[in-house]
Amino acid sequence: MRARVLVRPKEGILDPQGEAVERALPALGFEGVSDVRIGRMVELEIDDPAQLEEISGKLLANPLVEDFEVQLLDEPAQ
Repeated sequence: MRARVLVRPKEGILDPQGEAVERALPALGFEGVSDVRIGRMVELEIDDPAQLEEISGKLLANPLVEDFEVQLLDEPAQ
């Protein structure tokens, strides 16, 4: 099974990368953008999708400062 894990800073946690992007957008002519958060995406092929929550909580995300979302994808890896 192909899966995707999205990792983002928790609400209320400082996100310096997101703040830098948010400050740069008006200088590039983009107005009306706020609350920019920078995270990461991990895609993987896994035999047992039931392990994804544990893998994400123990390795892919820092549970003190990050939230994660697991998405199962229909198509197998090519």
